[in-house]
Amino acid sequence: MHNRKLARHAMRRLISSGSSFERQIGYSRAVVDGEWVFVSGTTGFDYETMTISDNVVEQAARCFINIEKALSDAGSRMADVVRVRYILPNVEDFEPCWPVLRRYFGEIRPAATMIAAGLSDPRMKIEIEVTARRGSGSMEPGT
Repeated sequence: MHNRKLARHAMRRLISSGSSFERQIGYSRAVVDGEWVFVSGTTGFDYETMTISDNVVEQAARCFINIEKALSDAGSRMADVVRVRYILPNVEDFEPCWPVLRRYFGEIRPAATMIAAGLSDPRMKIEIEVTARRGSGSMEPGT
């Protein structure tokens, strides 16, 4: 039993973006567990400068840049995403983001949910969370 627990723990890897939020709150940008990659809710902050645009569409695009980095660090890619959750404080902000969402997921088409909820910083206008299964990015014919 102990050996199985050690083997299981060895498969789990934490990914950090270097964001001060991770350290202050106590979470990882992503967690790799076997073939699965769980990317935390990601906002439009540029984590190198800790700045954020006032524009929701620009924030959405930055979310995906941050997510792509986390997935890459985890040995995965956007094509492996099987689930996405969009969280926005203002429902009206969702539709203007659609072209950005389509640019990243138009062909991948993961299962998706949009939630209207407050975010921890009033400058944040969108947060995106994804789940990926490494190596699953090749779709079946006819999809």
